[in-house]
Amino acid sequence: MEIKPGPLLAEIDSPDDLKKLDVRQLGQVCQELRDYIIDNVSVYGGHFGASLGVAELTVALHYVFNTPKDQLVWDVGHQAYGHKILTGRKGSFHTNRKYKGISGFPKRSESEYDTFGVGHSSTSISAALGMAEASRLKDEKDKQHIAIIGDGAMTGGMAFEAMNHAGVSNSNLLIVLNDNCMSIDPNVGALKDYLTDITTSQTYNKVRDEIWKLLGKISKFGPNAQEIAAKVENSMKSFLLKQSNLFESLNLRYFGPIDGHDVNHLVDVMNDLKKIPGPKILHCLTVKGKGYELAEKDQTLWHAPGTFDKITGAINKKKYDKPQPPKFQDVFGHTLVELAKKNEKIVGITPAMPSGSSMKIMMEALPDRAYDVGIAEQHAVTFSAGLATQGMVPFCNIYSTFMQRAYDQVVHDVCIQNLHVVFCMDRAGVAGADGPTHHGAYDVAYMRCIPNMVVSAPMNESELRNLMFTASEHNGPFSIRYPRGTGVMPEWRTELQKIEVGKGRKLIDGEELAILSIGQVGNYSLAAAEDLKSEGINPSVYDMRFVKPLDEEMLHDIFKNHTHIVTVEDGCIMGGFGSAVLEFAADNNYKATVKRLGIPDRIIEHGEQPQLHRECEYDAEAIKNAVHQFISHKEPTV
Repeated sequence: MEIKPGPLLAEIDSPDDLKKLDVRQLGQVCQELRDYIIDNVSVYGGHFGASLGVAELTVALHYVFNTPKDQLVWDVGHQAYGHKILTGRKGSFHTNRKYKGISGFPKRSESEYDTFGVGHSSTSISAALGMAEASRLKDEKDKQHIAIIGDGAMTGGMAFEAMNHAGVSNSNLLIVLNDNCMSIDPNVGALKDYLTDITTSQTYNKVRDEIWKLLGKISKFGPNAQEIAAKVENSMKSFLLKQSNLFESLNLRYFGPIDGHDVNHLVDVMNDLKKIPGPKILHCLTVKGKGYELAEKDQTLWHAPGTFDKITGAINKKKYDKPQPPKFQDVFGHTLVELAKKNEKIVGITPAMPSGSSMKIMMEALPDRAYDVGIAEQHAVTFSAGLATQGMVPFCNIYSTFMQRAYDQVVHDVCIQNLHVVFCMDRAGVAGADGPTHHGAYDVAYMRCIPNMVVSAPMNESELRNLMFTASEHNGPFSIRYPRGTGVMPEWRTELQKIEVGKGRKLIDGEELAILSIGQVGNYSLAAAEDLKSEGINPSVYDMRFVKPLDEEMLHDIFKNHTHIVTVEDGCIMGGFGSAVLEFAADNNYKATVKRLGIPDRIIEHGEQPQLHRECEYDAEAIKNAVHQFISHKEPTV
């Protein structure tokens, strides 16, 4: 399906084309940009509300600044669709987030306009400050550096660290705060309340507007007048708004708040700010989902709704004639509530992902025992550790890729102290269309090397429930990883059963050749074994359940009775489950031939999960091929 842009947008293939337009035409460009995003996302899917909310900001930035020489750094990148369309990717935008298509996030290898690769939040100010310092050292005085960050991402500690550093620098840095009171879910915390105070103080805003006009008038009379006006401005801020010095106490000159949907005013203000040296912040008020009524009303649902009918707003959902398996995240959410109702010590923690992780189920059922701590993974882990010291049983639910951000806290605050914290890591393995910044490839490798940590993964929904129950009664750190998407059990509400920690299970009793798996990919192992059986090949199949501690009793039996072994995992093969099996074999002088299947030692791009499983060669077909390879020729022994 060909989607045509509006007449002005059709002629824009770069910011230089945008600059040829009269400023009075920018409003129409913004509308056409919004329409083009709506038309494409409704048909092809992707993130939605965030980019609609920054249409005017995007147009103004590229109209005022000399990109790509001037450096734009988009935080997270959900909101960068308009940026991509204006910078030469309009014709390929329909491939956004598709296998072998353009990335859903800014990506340096994709375009010179994507100055920094993003996907995780709160990185933009640090990156832009680094670029600004490099320009200062190279004496590039006319170069601008702009970080565009949302109020949700601003809650991340890294953003505060960067602002603290920026305030003592002399770098030419502009921070554009896109304030829409949302990340994916509604924002929480004191910063949200502070920004609300600024934006709702009518007295402050009225006087601020007058001061802005005064600055413009008296600046004509030289630098001394500007200095006086700045002092007046700062005094009025302190007098009228008690907390107005939050940013300026960090030595960041604060401007705003202004209407982030008035493109002409944005252009005027940004042209003024270009002339002001040093670190500064422009506070813009926007509406996530702006221009599409349903997205404005339900901003969480329309963050990334999938495909939909743009006229009616009906979101397209597959229709099935029989019950389907639930998402792993929903099994987690419902099971956590079930466990918490039986054990009053259980609490839930999530860093700003209550909907995505299904912690929202507990937040609604037991609101006093579930915490959204904002985009603050490090805090989430140490907060959980603090709870654990007082006898609580925290279930700290973080996407695998975001757990990487809290690794020091896992080691230092949880494992060294051997505290009872349960880490439930959603989106483990390849995460699909979000791509390399969101794949949960490394958690098995980085968790299993920490003393005291249990590392586990369920093959199905029932096993997830049982592992959660087991973890709730285990006295020490316990990690459970599970993938994005649905499981395999429509009837998943099974009776909770405690599993012996470190014990796997034999699924098929075979001969000579064994397939060992961890996690949901064990279903691939079963499918492969079924096909192989029709060929007269009868492998043993094992679901190991635990990477640490390994079921050594079972492994001794496997190596004594099988000459060829295939290990399968939805994680990196370097240091992962297969490596653990090889270490066991080496330590015990076993000579079986071992073939490891998993995520290879390279960056895996975006695509649907089955496509990436196939590319990485650990789907059912790849398992069969590994078995056939063993049978067709003898491989070197390990």
